[in-house]
Amino acid sequence: MEPRSTEASWEREAWGGVDGREATLFTLVNRAGMRARILDYGATLVGLELPGDGRGGAVDVVLGLDALVGEQGYAGPQPYLGATIGRVANRIGGAAFRLGGERVTLPANDGENHLHGGPAGFHRQLWAAQLLPDAEAPGLALSHLSRDGEGGFPGRVWADVCYRLGPGRVLSLELRATCDAVTPVGLTHHPYFNLAGHGAGDVLGHRLTVDGSYYTPTDAHLVPTGEVRRVAGTPFDFRAGRSLGEAVLDGTLPDGYDVNVMLGGAADGLRLAARLDDPGSGRRLEVWTTQRALQVYTAGSLDGSLVGKGDVRYGRFAGVALEAQALPNAVNLPHLPQVWLQPGELYLQRIEYRFPPAPDGVGA
Repeated sequence: MEPRSTEASWEREAWGGVDGREATLFTLVNRAGMRARILDYGATLVGLELPGDGRGGAVDVVLGLDALVGEQGYAGPQPYLGATIGRVANRIGGAAFRLGGERVTLPANDGENHLHGGPAGFHRQLWAAQLLPDAEAPGLALSHLSRDGEGGFPGRVWADVCYRLGPGRVLSLELRATCDAVTPVGLTHHPYFNLAGHGAGDVLGHRLTVDGSYYTPTDAHLVPTGEVRRVAGTPFDFRAGRSLGEAVLDGTLPDGYDVNVMLGGAADGLRLAARLDDPGSGRRLEVWTTQRALQVYTAGSLDGSLVGKGDVRYGRFAGVALEAQALPNAVNLPHLPQVWLQPGELYLQRIEYRFPPAPDGVGA
């Protein structure tokens, strides 16, 4: 049996200023002893601590930072650690798309392309926050008004993210958006997981299973070309589970994974998309989502220069991001499922991170 606290709790603390406004760090704790630390800047998951289970003490399983400002802070040059991403996740080729016959130009922040909402995306905004006290499932609601022209996108978007813990070992997110003019909206959540602990080294020994038979190939700049291919016979076939390090160690993918896998299951229904296992600790993560696709990114761009929580330097493959998303570059690929949001429509997305207890005797 895992230890249980007597009741859920929540805390808040000032976390420095940005753009003349004060940021706040919120901590949610459920009855199972699971702890989530959430920053209103970027609606960011800073930490996710699993309770001890008889084989070891509590462990924080997401990469994060200890500061808001500076070179090693969330407002600095960091790779979207734990952030809420919008208006549109992933890459938009050529940093442009057409809407109503007109060309809409976006900031190019990834070579010639637009990535994760650009330099003023949702991850760079200070969201309004409200605690949601609940004895079984404490939560935090965050909201942001994205004004017309923010990030280069047309129309206003009202975005909301609700984090909830539990009951049990579950962190759930509900992401909503409405707009006053036709605009693309495709949100995601961007935590990097290491089930051995955020400072435990690389995740190459983790095993990933993904319910997806197809993937979207990219060009040399990681922009999807519009082609859809079967994963069978490729290193992107995770259906039966495979080690994240296999394709790195044999030289097939020396920089690791950065691939979009199209998910199986009923469209728009909450379903199990991926399972991540760490044989060393016996911990398991299940990612449940209503989205059509999942980006698998093993953080090959990290090089040890980023100093994370507790002065840990995050090197190559220090975590894996499993980003539930719409199809990347869909605005420029009309034959694929689209991301256009109309006035009067509700964008609704759900993600759940579930951590089933390991069987007795498994792990350290």
